[in-house]
Amino acid sequence: MAALRWDIFGRVIDNYGDVGVCWRLAAQLAARGDAVRLVLDDSSALAWMAPHGCPGVEVLPWPRPSGAPGPAGSPLPARLSTPGDVVIEAFGCDPPPAFVAAMRRATPPPVWINLEYLSAEDWVERSHGLPSPQPDGQTKWFFFPGFTPRTGGVLREDGLAAERAAFERTPWLAARGAAPRPGERVVSLFCYANDALPALLDDLGRTPTLVLLTPGPAQAQVDALRRAPGLRTLRLPWLEQGEYDRLLWSSDLNFVRGEDSLVRAIWAGPPFVWQAYPQADGAHHAKVEALLGHIALPGEAAARVRAWNGCAPWPGLGALSNWVGWKAALERWRAGLLRQTDLATQLRRFALSKGETPGFSRG
Repeated sequence: MAALRWDIFGRVIDNYGDVGVCWRLAAQLAARGDAVRLVLDDSSALAWMAPHGCPGVEVLPWPRPSGAPGPAGSPLPARLSTPGDVVIEAFGCDPPPAFVAAMRRATPPPVWINLEYLSAEDWVERSHGLPSPQPDGQTKWFFFPGFTPRTGGVLREDGLAAERAAFERTPWLAARGAAPRPGERVVSLFCYANDALPALLDDLGRTPTLVLLTPGPAQAQVDALRRAPGLRTLRLPWLEQGEYDRLLWSSDLNFVRGEDSLVRAIWAGPPFVWQAYPQADGAHHAKVEALLGHIALPGEAAARVRAWNGCAPWPGLGALSNWVGWKAALERWRAGLLRQTDLATQLRRFALSKGETPGFSRG
């Protein structure tokens, strides 16, 4: 396929998820030989998430509104005066009006795609790929990531499985002062505020366990709670994306949250418990049930996911030896996902199918 130029716009609601997804997508497109301009209203998380950058990816600040304080000149910087071949608005963030106007003037026009949040719900299949005609005559296309062949798939780098297979957890953990003691299981914890956390810690403490705490709510909550005698904790620093993947690879059990870490936990292999973004009206419960419907977990494993999302009391974890069915169900699901086309590849194909002159570049 010919190289494409992409403009990806993202606004930060949650540094970990929104920027993380945008960066992984940009890096994967660049790895295919494309050029990507990633436009963010807050790129500060990339300082620890992707400190070395990526060839082919240029990070630009969100253009300031007309009349806003700042250097004199156009609110649309010269680097964004000509749209690329494809414009992605991540999670319905709406590109700046001046850029949308530039898109309208472009000949031929860029392919405009709204990349939505990942969801396992059934309606995603019905909405994926639908057009949304705009008042100015342009067309915006809905692109939904998902877990079935009738959705846009999920992000997965070429060669990820081989890299995972070659990984050795013992030296990686030891280099970070996180070597487990004999007979100690390793658990990573990345979560939102969670009322089930005290019960989880009590449960974990019944068996020798090392809990690796990510920055943010995980560390803050655990610091405020009593520790059971069998529980050790280690506070981790901010990890760049590749290192976070290795954390998941190194653990016997992973607690993850939101979108990006869910996908990384799927590819990592060990059992995981997912926490959906909590909503006051309980709307996230439907998202949890939809995901469970795809995985077909054993009853006790599904109960843990429901409890972690506030749908039921915490049921306990049990010993590693009792996690065989849990792990087997995830392995079957992951094998099915590996047979599906990844999100970046599907996005390229979709953009080429919608472009008036597929494969061209405006330079």
